Amino acid sequence: MNNFTHTPPLADAASDEQASLWAARLEGGTLDAADRIALDTWLATKPAHRALLSHYCQFSADLEQWLPAVVASGSVKMPASAQPSRRRWGLAWLTLAGGTLAAATAVALFFTLSPSAPAVETLATSVAQRQSFTLSDGTRVELNAQTSLRIESTRDERRVRLASGEAFFSVSKDPSRPFIVETPTGSVRVTGTVFNVRTDSVSELAVTVVAGSVQVRPSDTAGTGPRPPSALTAGQHLSATPRSVTFLTLTTEGVEDALAWRQGKIVFNAVSLRLAVSRFAHYHGRGITVSPGAENLSLGGRYSLDDLTGFLDLIVQVHPQLRVSPDPSGIIRVSLRTEP
Repeated sequence: MNNFTHTPPLADAASDEQASLWAARLEGGTLDAADRIALDTWLATKPAHRALLSHYCQFSADLEQWLPAVVASGSVKMPASAQPSRRRWGLAWLTLAGGTLAAATAVALFFTLSPSAPAVETLATSVAQRQSFTLSDGTRVELNAQTSLRIESTRDERRVRLASGEAFFSVSKDPSRPFIVETPTGSVRVTGTVFNVRTDSVSELAVTVVAGSVQVRPSDTAGTGPRPPSALTAGQHLSATPRSVTFLTLTTEGVEDALAWRQGKIVFNAVSLRLAVSRFAHYHGRGITVSPGAENLSLGGRYSLDDLTGFLDLIVQVHPQLRVSPDPSGIIRVSLRTEP
């Protein structure tokens, strides 16, 4: 049997369809500022929405590899107006071709009935869970919470799909087989090194190199044109958003802070409250929103990732003008006391 599968997390039909459409639009690079606000709102509505979106981003990445064979076989019929570009064989193309879920189902069925494909390794962590693994080639991988990897090895390369989350790699050296990490927001290519990758499936890619060197190619998610690859060496950090790429050279302490999650900690250095809260929300799989009046307040310090309640208590101590209140749906709201 082929290892191409399409089994989304349990959800209602409307959420499942919406997740597939958001993934298609992300893959197609069609989100403007208003769309991103709408996506953030949808993700905050139910904790399950983030897992669904992560699943469909992963599924879209898989489609890019397998869909040409499906079309060539005649199992999925596409109008001439929907002919894809070389990098658009995923959900974005299926949407243009008339119906994401229906076409995706046909693709999944085709590969269920097709001959065997190369074996893959699939790794995943749940909410508030971190775990270490050793791949078949000897590469060591550590996964932060709510992270999933799909690894496929061939004679020529080792390819990892990271749909959303954070992973630390200590890559087994093999110059004849590059190690490539693909994310919705860019790719990282190495032959043997130690590095960390974090991707927000909505907008951000962050890469920190501990040893060796890597080549990072941020995706063109803003539709501004292809971005050139960037070489990073030990102690360097790259952060890419749809409209900017930032480089930093970190101190030894800075590298340790960036990797603090491996010890169950997280370090903020004068970041916005919105960003800090979003990191905890993702780790715990909780819906947490920050009001517009509070989201740009600054936050620093070292916190325990596993202690959400303690983190929320501490931000109120740092900023007494804040209040934290759960609403009946279970979403936690952080807002100014003066706000309704």
